[in-house]
Amino acid sequence: MKWLDKYKVIHPKLEKETDYPHWAISLTSTLLNRTGTWRIFRPLYQDQIPPCNNECPTNEKIQGYCDLVKQAKFAEAYKLILEDNPFPAITGRVCYHPCENSCNRKDYDDAIAIHCVERFIGDWGLKNVALAKPKVKNKKTVAIVGSGPAGMAAAYYLGLEGYQVTIFEKQTKLGGMLRYGIPAYRLPKAVLDTELKKLIKLGMKSKTKCAVGKDITIDYLRKNYDYVIICHGAHKNRPLGVPNDKAKGVISGLEFLSQINSGKKPKIGKKVAVIGGGNTAIDAARSCLRLGLKPMILYRRTRLEMPAVPDEVDACEAEGIRIEFLVAPVKVLATKKGKVTGIELMRMKLGKPDASGRRRPVPVARSNFKIKLNAIITAIGEQVDLSILTPDIQKTEWGVKVDRLGKTNITNVYAIGDCVTGPKTVVEALGAGKRTAFQIIGATEKIISKTDKPVKFTDLNLDYFEHQDKTKIPEISVAARKKNFKEVHTGYNKEMVLKESERCFSCGVCNKCDNCFVLCPDLSVIKDNGEYEFDYDYCKGCGVCAHECPRNAITMIEESKVEEQ
Repeated sequence: MKWLDKYKVIHPKLEKETDYPHWAISLTSTLLNRTGTWRIFRPLYQDQIPPCNNECPTNEKIQGYCDLVKQAKFAEAYKLILEDNPFPAITGRVCYHPCENSCNRKDYDDAIAIHCVERFIGDWGLKNVALAKPKVKNKKTVAIVGSGPAGMAAAYYLGLEGYQVTIFEKQTKLGGMLRYGIPAYRLPKAVLDTELKKLIKLGMKSKTKCAVGKDITIDYLRKNYDYVIICHGAHKNRPLGVPNDKAKGVISGLEFLSQINSGKKPKIGKKVAVIGGGNTAIDAARSCLRLGLKPMILYRRTRLEMPAVPDEVDACEAEGIRIEFLVAPVKVLATKKGKVTGIELMRMKLGKPDASGRRRPVPVARSNFKIKLNAIITAIGEQVDLSILTPDIQKTEWGVKVDRLGKTNITNVYAIGDCVTGPKTVVEALGAGKRTAFQIIGATEKIISKTDKPVKFTDLNLDYFEHQDKTKIPEISVAARKKNFKEVHTGYNKEMVLKESERCFSCGVCNKCDNCFVLCPDLSVIKDNGEYEFDYDYCKGCGVCAHECPRNAITMIEESKVEEQ
C-alpha cells in the first residue's frame, strides 16, 4: 500500500497530496515525512536462547512448552517435548533439573518448577496422545547393547525413522538403571512400563537375559547389523578397598537396589551404614528406611560436596536419616567367620581441591572410632565393565572412546551414556542417545550445542512482572512414606500446572504481549494475524520497543550492519 493510501485510511477527507501538511514533523502524522531516514539503529524481532533450554542436556524447548501449557494446549506441549525427549513422564520424576538452576526467575523470587510441569505433560500425554508409528520404512538394522535411558532414547528416534532396532539386555526386563537402580518411590515401574510401550509401537525387538560378552559378542553384532550402539552403563561397583570389605553383610548399593526393584527383600541386619554421598547412597538409605531398617549415611566430605541431588538429600534428612559427614572407612569389623559386626572410621578435614574441583578429604590423626553395625552398603561410585568390548575398540580411563556424537574408531559402531562418561544422570544419557540417533539418521542439523550467550536476568525488563511464589509441590507426608515405596511426589493437577507455567518469563522469546505495538511513538509496529513486523519507512530507531520488551526479544543493530543479519 502506498503512503497516500495508508494516510487516507486515517484521514479520509484529505483527497490529494497537496491537501497534506508539509512540515518537518506533522502535528497529525508522519506518513508524509518518512522519518525512517533519520534512523541510525534499527530494531529486529530476534528470539534469543532461554537459559533453561540452553542448560537442558536433551535441549528440550522448555520455554516453548511452558507457553503452550499456559494456553492449556497440552497435546501440543507434549508433542513439542517428544521432539527432544521421548520420556517426559520419567524425566519429570527423576531428572536433576539443571534447567531450574539456570532459570532467570530464581533471581526474582523462585525458579519455575519445570520438572513438575514436564511431569504433568508427560503423564497427560501417556493418557491422551496416541503412540507414534514409524514415519517411513527402513531396512537398516541397529543392535543396541543395554536398555537403559541412553539405549531407550536411541531406539525411539531410530524407530521413528523406521530403522529395525533390536535391544540386547542381560536382565529379565527392559529399563536398565531406570528399572533396577531407581526406587519405586521416585519412579513407579508402571510409569516406566507405559513409556516403554512407545518403543514396542515403533517395532522395536528385544532379547532379554542376553548378556553381551557372554551369550553374544560385539563381533557377532557387527557382522549381523548395520549399526551397533553400545550403552551398557556403569554397573561395576567400586570396592571399599579396606580390610574385610568382602565380609558377609557388605553389599553394593546397586545390588541392594536391584534386589528391591526385582521384588526381593535383601536379607541384611537391622542397623545399616551406607557409605557414599551420591544418588545411589541416598536411594539405598531411603530404601532401607522403607524396609523397616535403621540406616545412616557415612560421607567423607561435607554436604556442600555431596554429588547427590540436593532435593533428594533434603528428603533423606526430612525422613530422619542421619548423615555423618567428614568420616571415612578404615576397616570393616567382622567375626572370625567373616560376618560384619561394625566399621572403624577416621575423622576427616577438607584440604585443597582435587581433580573433581571438590576439596580433598584429609585424615585427622588419632581420630579413629568404631560403630556397631549389622550390614554395610557401599555406594562410592560405579565403573564400566570393559570386558565385553573387542580389543580393537579404543578406550579411555572411563570407558569407550568416542567423538561428540558417539562414534567409536570402528565404522558404524557407536557408544553412548555411562559406558563413555562414567556414572552420569538419566537426562544426560537420554541426550546422548538422541544425538547418536540423529547422527545415524543424518539429521545432525537437529543437534543443538550449548551457547555461552543465553538470555541473562539483567537482560529482562522486570517492570512488567509481579512476584509470585512457586506452586508448592504436593507430596505424601513423611509419616505416610516411611514403611512403603509409594511415590513421594504426587504431581501437579491442571490448576497447579497452569498457575506455575504462568510464572515463566519466556526469556528471549516474544509471547505477543503487545508492548512494542502499543508503545511505539511512530506507530511503526505493524500487527498482522498476531505477528509483528516493523515499518522501517517510519521507524526512527528510537529503541523504545526494545527497551520496553519484557523478554529481550527485540535487538537494536546499527544500520551499517543490517546486511550482516
